[in-house]
Amino acid sequence: MTVLLVPAACVTVARVVEPDRSFWLLLEGFTPVGLVLYGVALVVLVARLVVVRRWWTWVAAGAALAGLLAHVWWFAPQVAGATAPPAAGAEPLVVMTANISHGESDAAELVELARDDRVDLLVVEEITPDDLAVLDRAGLADLLPHRVGEPLPDSDGTMVFARRELRAEAPLATTHEGWVLGMGDLTVVAAHPQAPTAVADWHADHARLLAAATEHDADLVVGDLNATTDHAPLRALADAGYRDAGELANDGWQPTWPSSARWTLLGPVPALAQIDHVLVGPRLTATGMHTVAIPGSDHRAVVAVVARK
Repeated sequence: MTVLLVPAACVTVARVVEPDRSFWLLLEGFTPVGLVLYGVALVVLVARLVVVRRWWTWVAAGAALAGLLAHVWWFAPQVAGATAPPAAGAEPLVVMTANISHGESDAAELVELARDDRVDLLVVEEITPDDLAVLDRAGLADLLPHRVGEPLPDSDGTMVFARRELRAEAPLATTHEGWVLGMGDLTVVAAHPQAPTAVADWHADHARLLAAATEHDADLVVGDLNATTDHAPLRALADAGYRDAGELANDGWQPTWPSSARWTLLGPVPALAQIDHVLVGPRLTATGMHTVAIPGSDHRAVVAVVARK
């Protein structure tokens, strides 16, 4: 039981206490995994109680049940809850965000994925000049002819591509490049805050992101946000009216990182934390969300369908 309950308890502590340390913030990103750990532990302990009734087994089963209930409470909004329907005749908008791992992924395949999903707005993080050249050769300029941002030689580049004309309104002063921009009557924040491996920068970037979203009355906040809906910065964005599209559509937990087809001693690395998001502001609703694999990237792309309420 130790191998299940100890890591489960650590995840719970990270979610409740949120120690301001990189390890605990990273661990908090895997909060939904606690459901599995506590669930399996509870089943094993209950089976053991049928055979041998010892006091410590009762205590462990009670702790597992309490932990399971807490994680069910935190997870429930992903799969249940009322969502406002789109307004009559509202035109759906397909939004995609993809971190392409600064030259490691198959950028040409991203164009095919965007074409298959009929994407209207694409936010690409960690885009280099070579990546942009590959994207354009694969037809991105024809598919999504309007763009904001510039590729950069390291992991800082963030660009936005769209079917409709874009208006760059302001750069986002985060560690990695980001933008506040307009598309028709919508305001979009394209963002890539620092990862919680640098805790002070992570907090500062998310404070800037929240300020930009509220100051510009954004309709969408899109990107590799390096935080899950369990982290305090995304809970603050939710309190300000910015909800995850998958949560609104009741499409459940769809982790995006650290996705990789590369094999380790334990097999391919699965995605276990949802850090890439399409967040929807108060004027919009979401009707669906799914993720797709990008060959070579350690992130899955997020594709969401949103519309006016």
